[in-house]
Amino acid sequence: MSGRPERLSAADASNVVMDARDQVNVVLLAGILGAGGFVGERGEADLGLLREAVADRLADPAYPDLARFSQRVSFEGRAPTWQDCRPDLTHHVRQVDPVAGRDGLAHLAGRLMTVPLPPDRPLWELLIVPGAAPEAPGIVLRVHHCVADGVKGVRLVERLFDGVPDASPAPSPAAPGSAPGPAPRRSSWHTLAAAVVRVTAVVRAGVPPTVLLGPLGTERAVAFADVALAPLADAARAAGATVNDLLLAAVGVATEAALRADGRPVPAVLPASVPVALPGRGASGNSVGVMLVPLATGERSRATRLARIAAITRAGKAGARAQGTFELTRSRWGSRVFAWLARRQRFIALFVTNVRGPTERLWVAGAPLERAWPVAPIQGNVRLGVAALSYAGRLGVAVHADVAGVRASVAARALSDKLACFAATEGLPPVAA
Repeated sequence: MSGRPERLSAADASNVVMDARDQVNVVLLAGILGAGGFVGERGEADLGLLREAVADRLADPAYPDLARFSQRVSFEGRAPTWQDCRPDLTHHVRQVDPVAGRDGLAHLAGRLMTVPLPPDRPLWELLIVPGAAPEAPGIVLRVHHCVADGVKGVRLVERLFDGVPDASPAPSPAAPGSAPGPAPRRSSWHTLAAAVVRVTAVVRAGVPPTVLLGPLGTERAVAFADVALAPLADAARAAGATVNDLLLAAVGVATEAALRADGRPVPAVLPASVPVALPGRGASGNSVGVMLVPLATGERSRATRLARIAAITRAGKAGARAQGTFELTRSRWGSRVFAWLARRQRFIALFVTNVRGPTERLWVAGAPLERAWPVAPIQGNVRLGVAALSYAGRLGVAVHADVAGVRASVAARALSDKLACFAATEGLPPVAA
């Protein structure tokens, strides 16, 4: 790196601080490929061709967003900095042992969510996974959270694979805050008051004892679901809601179903932490606010459930953008305090994130990416997270759970059923404006 070393932004540095041996802070994209390019007709992968394509992409000045793939985090100074580090593609791009179908790919994703990335290398890896589909292998891209959040991660995927070089992915109206405009202005007193409320809320005991909260272990489960996006978007539009509102409603039902399936108590409300993309991220890989969406359980009326969620998200997005990143994560010291508090909080019960991905199919060294699912980390004492990505006409959803909590497979099945039900619904009454 020439000149003065580039410091990590406060948000990126906080994601390094919050990384721990029992809580590996990585984001993951799992997918299934088709034949073509480096993937032969019988599903065999030519790693030499793939590494050559990746090397060309990383060396191409038209893709400056990929600079982090050739840098590591250095702690040699007073603050962490990005340091040039040529990636060894025989390590970063490799083939793993075969898995048994899509469920095997999900199982691998769950195991990888507890495996740290080597700190002396650039913080990413691209894995080819034989057996994920009968005709072609699967693929897993793992990136440390300090490199990218969901919105930046989609951009990196489009750059690394064959997306459109000059088009940044437009933030999604389906994801809360993923189409950020200028943040509304607030008085300094109002901002300070809101900050105090947000910080003190972390230590409030709002969630009753539940298996959804507790120490995170080293065994995780991931399960996939997906649904056609167009009918889901049509149903949301007809109801005056968003796809993200439908997702949140479905997550609430799925979590309740998973708890009941194991005979667990169901809290009256499941507060969900939902990221809201912020404007003006600059070179930072992370720029999100936080919106809290209480998901009421026991509600039989889909229309009532959806109306309640839509009203909360309409008001919550603007407030989250105005407040910006969480106050305690704006310094390394504050991030350490936040990480300590997060392991003891009873304020939120689960994580839900939804990001708009490419509308057209991507190609990995000439092989089509047929399906894609995002997996987000679970942290603190929260044992359940749901991540969604719209991609090439489908909404791919991954449930990530600590095995001491709910069963990911049960939650994913209920989530898939509920999303399909929403997509097939005609004439859901519009929610109140």
